Amino acid sequence: MAKEGVEKAEETEQMIEKEAVREPAEGGGSSHRLGDAQEMRAVVLAGFGGLNKLRVTRKAMPEPQDGELKIRVKACGLNFIDLMVRQGNIDNPPKTPLVPGFECSGIVEALGDSVKGYEIGDRVMAFVNYNAWAEVVCTPAEFVYKVPDDMSFSEAAAFPVNFVTAYMMLFEVANLREGMSVLVHSAGGGVGQAVAQLCSTVPSVTVFGTASTFKHEAIKDSVTHLFDRNADYVQEVKRISAEGVDIVLDCLCGDNTGKGLSLLKPLGTYILYGSSNMVTGETKSFFSFAKSWWQVEKVNPIKLYEENKVIAGFSLLNLLFRQGRAGLIRGVVDKLIGLYNQKKIKPVVDSLWALEEVKEAMQRIHDRGNIGKLILDVEKTPTPLMANDSTETSEAGEEEEDHEGDSENKERMPFIQ
Repeated sequence: MAKEGVEKAEETEQMIEKEAVREPAEGGGSSHRLGDAQEMRAVVLAGFGGLNKLRVTRKAMPEPQDGELKIRVKACGLNFIDLMVRQGNIDNPPKTPLVPGFECSGIVEALGDSVKGYEIGDRVMAFVNYNAWAEVVCTPAEFVYKVPDDMSFSEAAAFPVNFVTAYMMLFEVANLREGMSVLVHSAGGGVGQAVAQLCSTVPSVTVFGTASTFKHEAIKDSVTHLFDRNADYVQEVKRISAEGVDIVLDCLCGDNTGKGLSLLKPLGTYILYGSSNMVTGETKSFFSFAKSWWQVEKVNPIKLYEENKVIAGFSLLNLLFRQGRAGLIRGVVDKLIGLYNQKKIKPVVDSLWALEEVKEAMQRIHDRGNIGKLILDVEKTPTPLMANDSTETSEAGEEEEDHEGDSENKERMPFIQ
């Protein structure tokens, strides 16, 4: 461990020196200049819609305001919520054009006024309220965390959203304890793998997972019982545990809401933290949206009372950026880093993609092809065939039609992650 720490420290020093060599004395970076402002590469969403709305372009580099850190980005996390943002399927979406992305890792390059506890050259990971998919980001210090010496930048970019979401749901909302049972959908995804690892830190916890069959071999050791996502998992779970489960973590929504509630034991907790069933194609479809919500079982409070069941929702990004719980999240990150240092948890990185390959990376999530987290590696050289930014076609959602009037639909998805 000590040797790995020294190697990481040396790597960081070399990167800082490399940046310094490329920068002129007045603080210019490797970036070009745009008028009087420095320039950086960034993924830009020109408008809500399909993959063709994404472009890598040059933008003016941000500078830290009071209380902010400027981070030279090394890696960015790609989450399912980013697909929903691209489609405009969120509550009160920001105006386009915008730079997507909510988490990244990198090196502190500058400090805004009143920032304490950080130094230039620190290796960090951070939450960002948009703008993460760029070479440089600025974000308030309350959303920034130092990276352990032996954690790579790609692992650090895969850490914040997935593990904080999993931890908060299991321990803060559902109060996971020894001997309990958990059902998690999309067990092969970033959050699903984080849930499985965190459950393994508590004695005698049974984990039921659903995933596409082609993922089963890769993730079979991370869960206790694994089912095909298209199978009748309700009957499979009840065959193993007649009473059902203590916790259901649902990122699918639709008819899975009713199924999840039916599987809860008395005093069990169902948590909705996503709605991937409502993203069936490359572009937003009102009919997919309506169909999925139509399948959501209407919750009767009296029935919850009679059956002693709990139904909850969890949105990490809302908790951070709208509800001001950064202090609570920092405490959770500290606990998670402790578990990482004890080698009890480790981010699962599916693959690394250049910024110019963002469309192909998103396509992989559309296809539910990832095991763990997809990462945009800012310094990665794109594969030549993938770097063609003129590509505007996608296999995702070929069966989805752009129905007349859909673009005028004002009802939007809640902002959930």
